[in-house]
Amino acid sequence: MDALEFPLSPLRPMHRFGARMHGSAAACAMLALALLCWSRPAPAQSDIYVCAGPNGVPEYRNGNGGKGCKRLNLPEVTTVPGGRINSPPAGKGTAPGAAPAAFPRVDSATQKSRDGERRAVLEQELQSEEAKLAALRAEYNNGQPERQGNERNYQKYLDRTATLRDDITRGEANAASLRRELSNLKD
Repeated sequence: MDALEFPLSPLRPMHRFGARMHGSAAACAMLALALLCWSRPAPAQSDIYVCAGPNGVPEYRNGNGGKGCKRLNLPEVTTVPGGRINSPPAGKGTAPGAAPAAFPRVDSATQKSRDGERRAVLEQELQSEEAKLAALRAEYNNGQPERQGNERNYQKYLDRTATLRDDITRGEANAASLRRELSNLKD
């Protein structure tokens, strides 16, 4: 057997003519594929048909769906390219994180009143959180809460004790967070 007869044989080297022929065949295949893709309409532009599906549920299909399908007359899809955002080059203009010049500003009196309202709300939340925390600590009784009538089973008592401990931990974290928020407010 000659190498020209079986150019894809892994046991024999391929002849130079055969290699050139395979390369040109691959190029022709790529060209044909490119022409096929360019001549075919995009999926958004293809015809859409509505067909009666099982149990009377309508099905929508691309291309002719076959018997019992009707072509839908839809408007052509229009696309508009997005515009570019004109921003100053790096190093010029405003600092990163700064508001642009056209950004609406709030006068200082309005901002102070908003800050005062925020402070009042945070202080009220802190007071209610501290009141809940005091009630939880009183009920927890340093890890020895009083047993309730429905806690004949000792495991129920232990579960309630663990829940109280978790609630106290969560309340302390909430109070610390509120204090931190208050300290971050401008005076």
